Amino acid sequence: MIKSAGNPKSSFSSLHHIAIVLRNMDEAIKFYTSIGIGPFEDYPPLKEYIELDVPDKVGFHNLKIKVVQIGPIQIQLIQPGEGKSPYKDFLEEKGEGVYHLGFVVDDVDDSEAELKKMGLKVLSSGRREDGSGFSYLDTAEKAGVVLLVRQSPGGKRNKTK
Repeated sequence: MIKSAGNPKSSFSSLHHIAIVLRNMDEAIKFYTSIGIGPFEDYPPLKEYIELDVPDKVGFHNLKIKVVQIGPIQIQLIQPGEGKSPYKDFLEEKGEGVYHLGFVVDDVDDSEAELKKMGLKVLSSGRREDGSGFSYLDTAEKAGVVLLVRQSPGGKRNKTK
Protein backbone atom coordinates (compact mmCIF):
# COMPACT_ATOMS: atom_id res chain seq x y z
CA MET A 1 0.00 0.00 0.00
CA ILE A 2 1.07 3.54 -0.66
CA LYS A 3 1.50 5.61 2.48
CA SER A 4 1.10 9.37 2.50
CA ALA A 5 4.07 11.59 3.24
CA GLY A 6 2.00 13.00 6.11
CA ASN A 7 0.96 11.26 9.29
CA PRO A 8 1.32 7.49 8.74
CA LYS A 9 -1.29 6.90 11.48
CA SER A 10 -3.92 9.08 9.80
CA SER A 11 -7.13 7.50 8.59
CA PHE A 12 -6.21 9.06 5.25
CA SER A 13 -2.79 7.44 4.84
CA SER A 14 -3.69 4.61 2.45
CA LEU A 15 -5.71 5.50 -0.64
CA HIS A 16 -7.74 2.48 -1.72
CA HIS A 17 -10.03 3.77 -4.46
CA ILE A 18 -11.45 6.62 -6.49
CA ALA A 19 -15.23 6.47 -7.03
CA ILE A 20 -16.69 8.02 -10.17
CA VAL A 21 -20.43 8.53 -10.57
CA LEU A 22 -21.82 8.20 -14.09
CA ARG A 23 -25.05 7.96 -16.00
CA ASN A 24 -24.25 5.04 -18.30
CA MET A 25 -22.04 2.23 -17.03
CA ASP A 26 -21.84 0.40 -20.36
CA GLU A 27 -20.72 3.50 -22.28
CA ALA A 28 -18.13 4.37 -19.64
CA ILE A 29 -16.68 0.86 -19.62
CA LYS A 30 -16.59 0.84 -23.41
CA PHE A 31 -14.56 4.07 -23.34
CA TYR A 32 -12.20 2.96 -20.54
CA THR A 33 -11.60 -0.37 -22.29
CA SER A 34 -10.87 1.41 -25.59
CA ILE A 35 -8.03 3.32 -23.93
CA GLY A 36 -6.58 0.26 -22.21
CA ILE A 37 -8.19 0.41 -18.76
CA GLY A 38 -9.84 -2.83 -17.74
CA PRO A 39 -11.12 -5.44 -17.37
CA PHE A 40 -13.85 -4.27 -15.01
CA GLU A 41 -15.42 -6.66 -12.52
CA ASP A 42 -18.64 -6.57 -10.52
CA TYR A 43 -18.32 -5.15 -7.03
CA PRO A 44 -19.30 -7.68 -4.33
CA PRO A 45 -23.03 -7.65 -3.48
CA LEU A 46 -24.10 -4.77 -1.25
CA LYS A 47 -26.53 -7.05 0.56
CA GLU A 48 -23.74 -8.33 2.85
CA TYR A 49 -24.09 -5.31 5.16
CA ILE A 50 -25.97 -6.25 8.34
CA GLU A 51 -25.81 -2.72 9.82
CA LEU A 52 -26.67 0.03 7.40
CA ASP A 53 -27.15 3.74 8.05
CA VAL A 54 -27.89 5.23 4.64
CA PRO A 55 -30.51 7.72 3.40
CA ASP A 56 -32.43 5.02 1.49
CA LYS A 57 -31.68 1.29 1.61
CA VAL A 58 -33.44 0.72 -1.73
CA GLY A 59 -31.21 3.32 -3.38
CA PHE A 60 -28.12 1.81 -1.74
CA HIS A 61 -28.93 -1.74 -2.85
CA ASN A 62 -29.69 -0.60 -6.41
CA LEU A 63 -26.27 0.94 -7.05
CA LYS A 64 -24.49 -0.65 -10.00
CA ILE A 65 -20.75 -0.77 -9.26
CA LYS A 66 -17.90 -2.03 -11.43
CA VAL A 67 -14.25 -1.94 -10.39
CA VAL A 68 -10.81 -2.17 -11.95
CA GLN A 69 -7.50 -2.40 -10.12
CA ILE A 70 -4.72 -0.16 -11.43
CA GLY A 71 -1.60 -0.85 -9.40
CA PRO A 72 -2.44 -0.27 -5.74
CA ILE A 73 -5.50 1.89 -6.53
CA GLN A 74 -8.98 0.73 -7.50
CA ILE A 75 -11.29 2.74 -9.72
CA GLN A 76 -14.95 2.28 -8.93
CA LEU A 77 -17.58 3.23 -11.49
CA ILE A 78 -20.96 3.82 -9.86
CA GLN A 79 -24.30 4.18 -11.61
CA PRO A 80 -27.29 4.97 -9.37
CA GLY A 81 -30.45 2.93 -9.86
CA GLU A 82 -33.96 3.16 -8.43
CA GLY A 83 -34.33 4.86 -5.08
CA LYS A 84 -32.62 7.80 -3.42
CA SER A 85 -28.86 7.93 -2.95
CA PRO A 86 -26.14 10.53 -2.46
CA TYR A 87 -24.74 9.33 -5.81
CA LYS A 88 -27.99 10.14 -7.58
CA ASP A 89 -28.13 13.55 -5.86
CA PHE A 90 -24.54 14.25 -6.94
CA LEU A 91 -25.30 13.24 -10.53
CA GLU A 92 -28.39 15.47 -10.68
CA GLU A 93 -26.70 18.47 -9.02
CA LYS A 94 -23.17 18.32 -10.45
CA GLY A 95 -23.15 15.79 -13.27
CA GLU A 96 -20.72 12.95 -13.72
CA GLY A 97 -17.45 12.96 -11.82
CA VAL A 98 -15.47 11.90 -8.77
CA TYR A 99 -17.80 11.50 -5.80
CA HIS A 100 -15.41 10.16 -3.19
CA LEU A 101 -11.92 9.01 -2.35
CA GLY A 102 -11.80 5.82 -0.30
CA PHE A 103 -9.09 5.09 2.25
CA VAL A 104 -8.42 1.70 3.81
CA VAL A 105 -8.01 1.51 7.58
CA ASP A 106 -7.29 -1.33 10.00
CA ASP A 107 -10.36 -0.69 12.15
CA VAL A 108 -13.26 1.29 10.69
CA ASP A 109 -14.97 1.82 14.05
CA ASP A 110 -11.80 3.23 15.64
CA SER A 111 -11.19 5.47 12.63
CA GLU A 112 -14.77 6.71 12.61
CA ALA A 113 -14.59 7.54 16.32
CA GLU A 114 -11.30 9.42 15.86
CA LEU A 115 -12.65 11.37 12.88
CA LYS A 116 -15.76 12.35 14.85
CA LYS A 117 -13.47 13.71 17.60
CA MET A 118 -11.85 15.85 14.87
CA GLY A 119 -15.27 17.32 14.11
CA LEU A 120 -16.08 15.33 10.97
CA LYS A 121 -19.68 14.20 10.54
CA VAL A 122 -20.56 10.73 9.25
CA LEU A 123 -22.95 10.90 6.29
CA SER A 124 -23.62 7.17 6.09
CA SER A 125 -22.09 3.89 7.14
CA GLY A 126 -22.36 0.15 6.84
CA ARG A 127 -20.88 -2.86 8.60
CA ARG A 128 -20.60 -6.51 7.65
CA GLU A 129 -20.95 -9.39 10.10
CA ASP A 130 -17.16 -9.50 10.62
CA GLY A 131 -17.11 -5.78 11.59
CA SER A 132 -15.59 -4.60 8.32
CA GLY A 133 -17.36 -1.89 6.36
CA PHE A 134 -17.41 1.80 5.47
CA SER A 135 -18.09 5.31 6.73
CA TYR A 136 -18.67 8.27 4.40
CA LEU A 137 -17.63 11.62 5.84
CA ASP A 138 -19.15 15.06 5.24
CA THR A 139 -16.03 16.61 3.73
CA ALA A 140 -17.16 17.83 0.29
CA GLU A 141 -17.40 21.50 1.32
CA LYS A 142 -13.90 21.56 2.81
CA ALA A 143 -12.08 18.94 0.73
CA GLY A 144 -13.91 19.33 -2.58
CA VAL A 145 -14.86 15.65 -2.40
CA VAL A 146 -16.42 13.18 0.04
CA LEU A 147 -13.83 11.12 1.93
CA LEU A 148 -14.56 7.56 2.97
CA VAL A 149 -12.82 5.16 5.34
CA ARG A 150 -13.21 1.43 4.84
CA GLN A 151 -12.08 -1.76 6.45
CA SER A 152 -11.80 -4.63 3.99
CA PRO A 153 -13.48 -7.96 4.75
CA GLY A 154 -11.15 -10.34 6.52
CA GLY A 155 -9.10 -7.45 7.91
CA LYS A 156 -8.55 -6.80 11.60
CA ARG A 157 -11.59 -8.03 13.52
CA ASN A 158 -13.38 -5.24 15.35
CA LYS A 159 -14.03 -5.29 19.06
CA THR A 160 -17.47 -6.48 20.12
CA LYS A 161 -19.82 -3.56 20.71
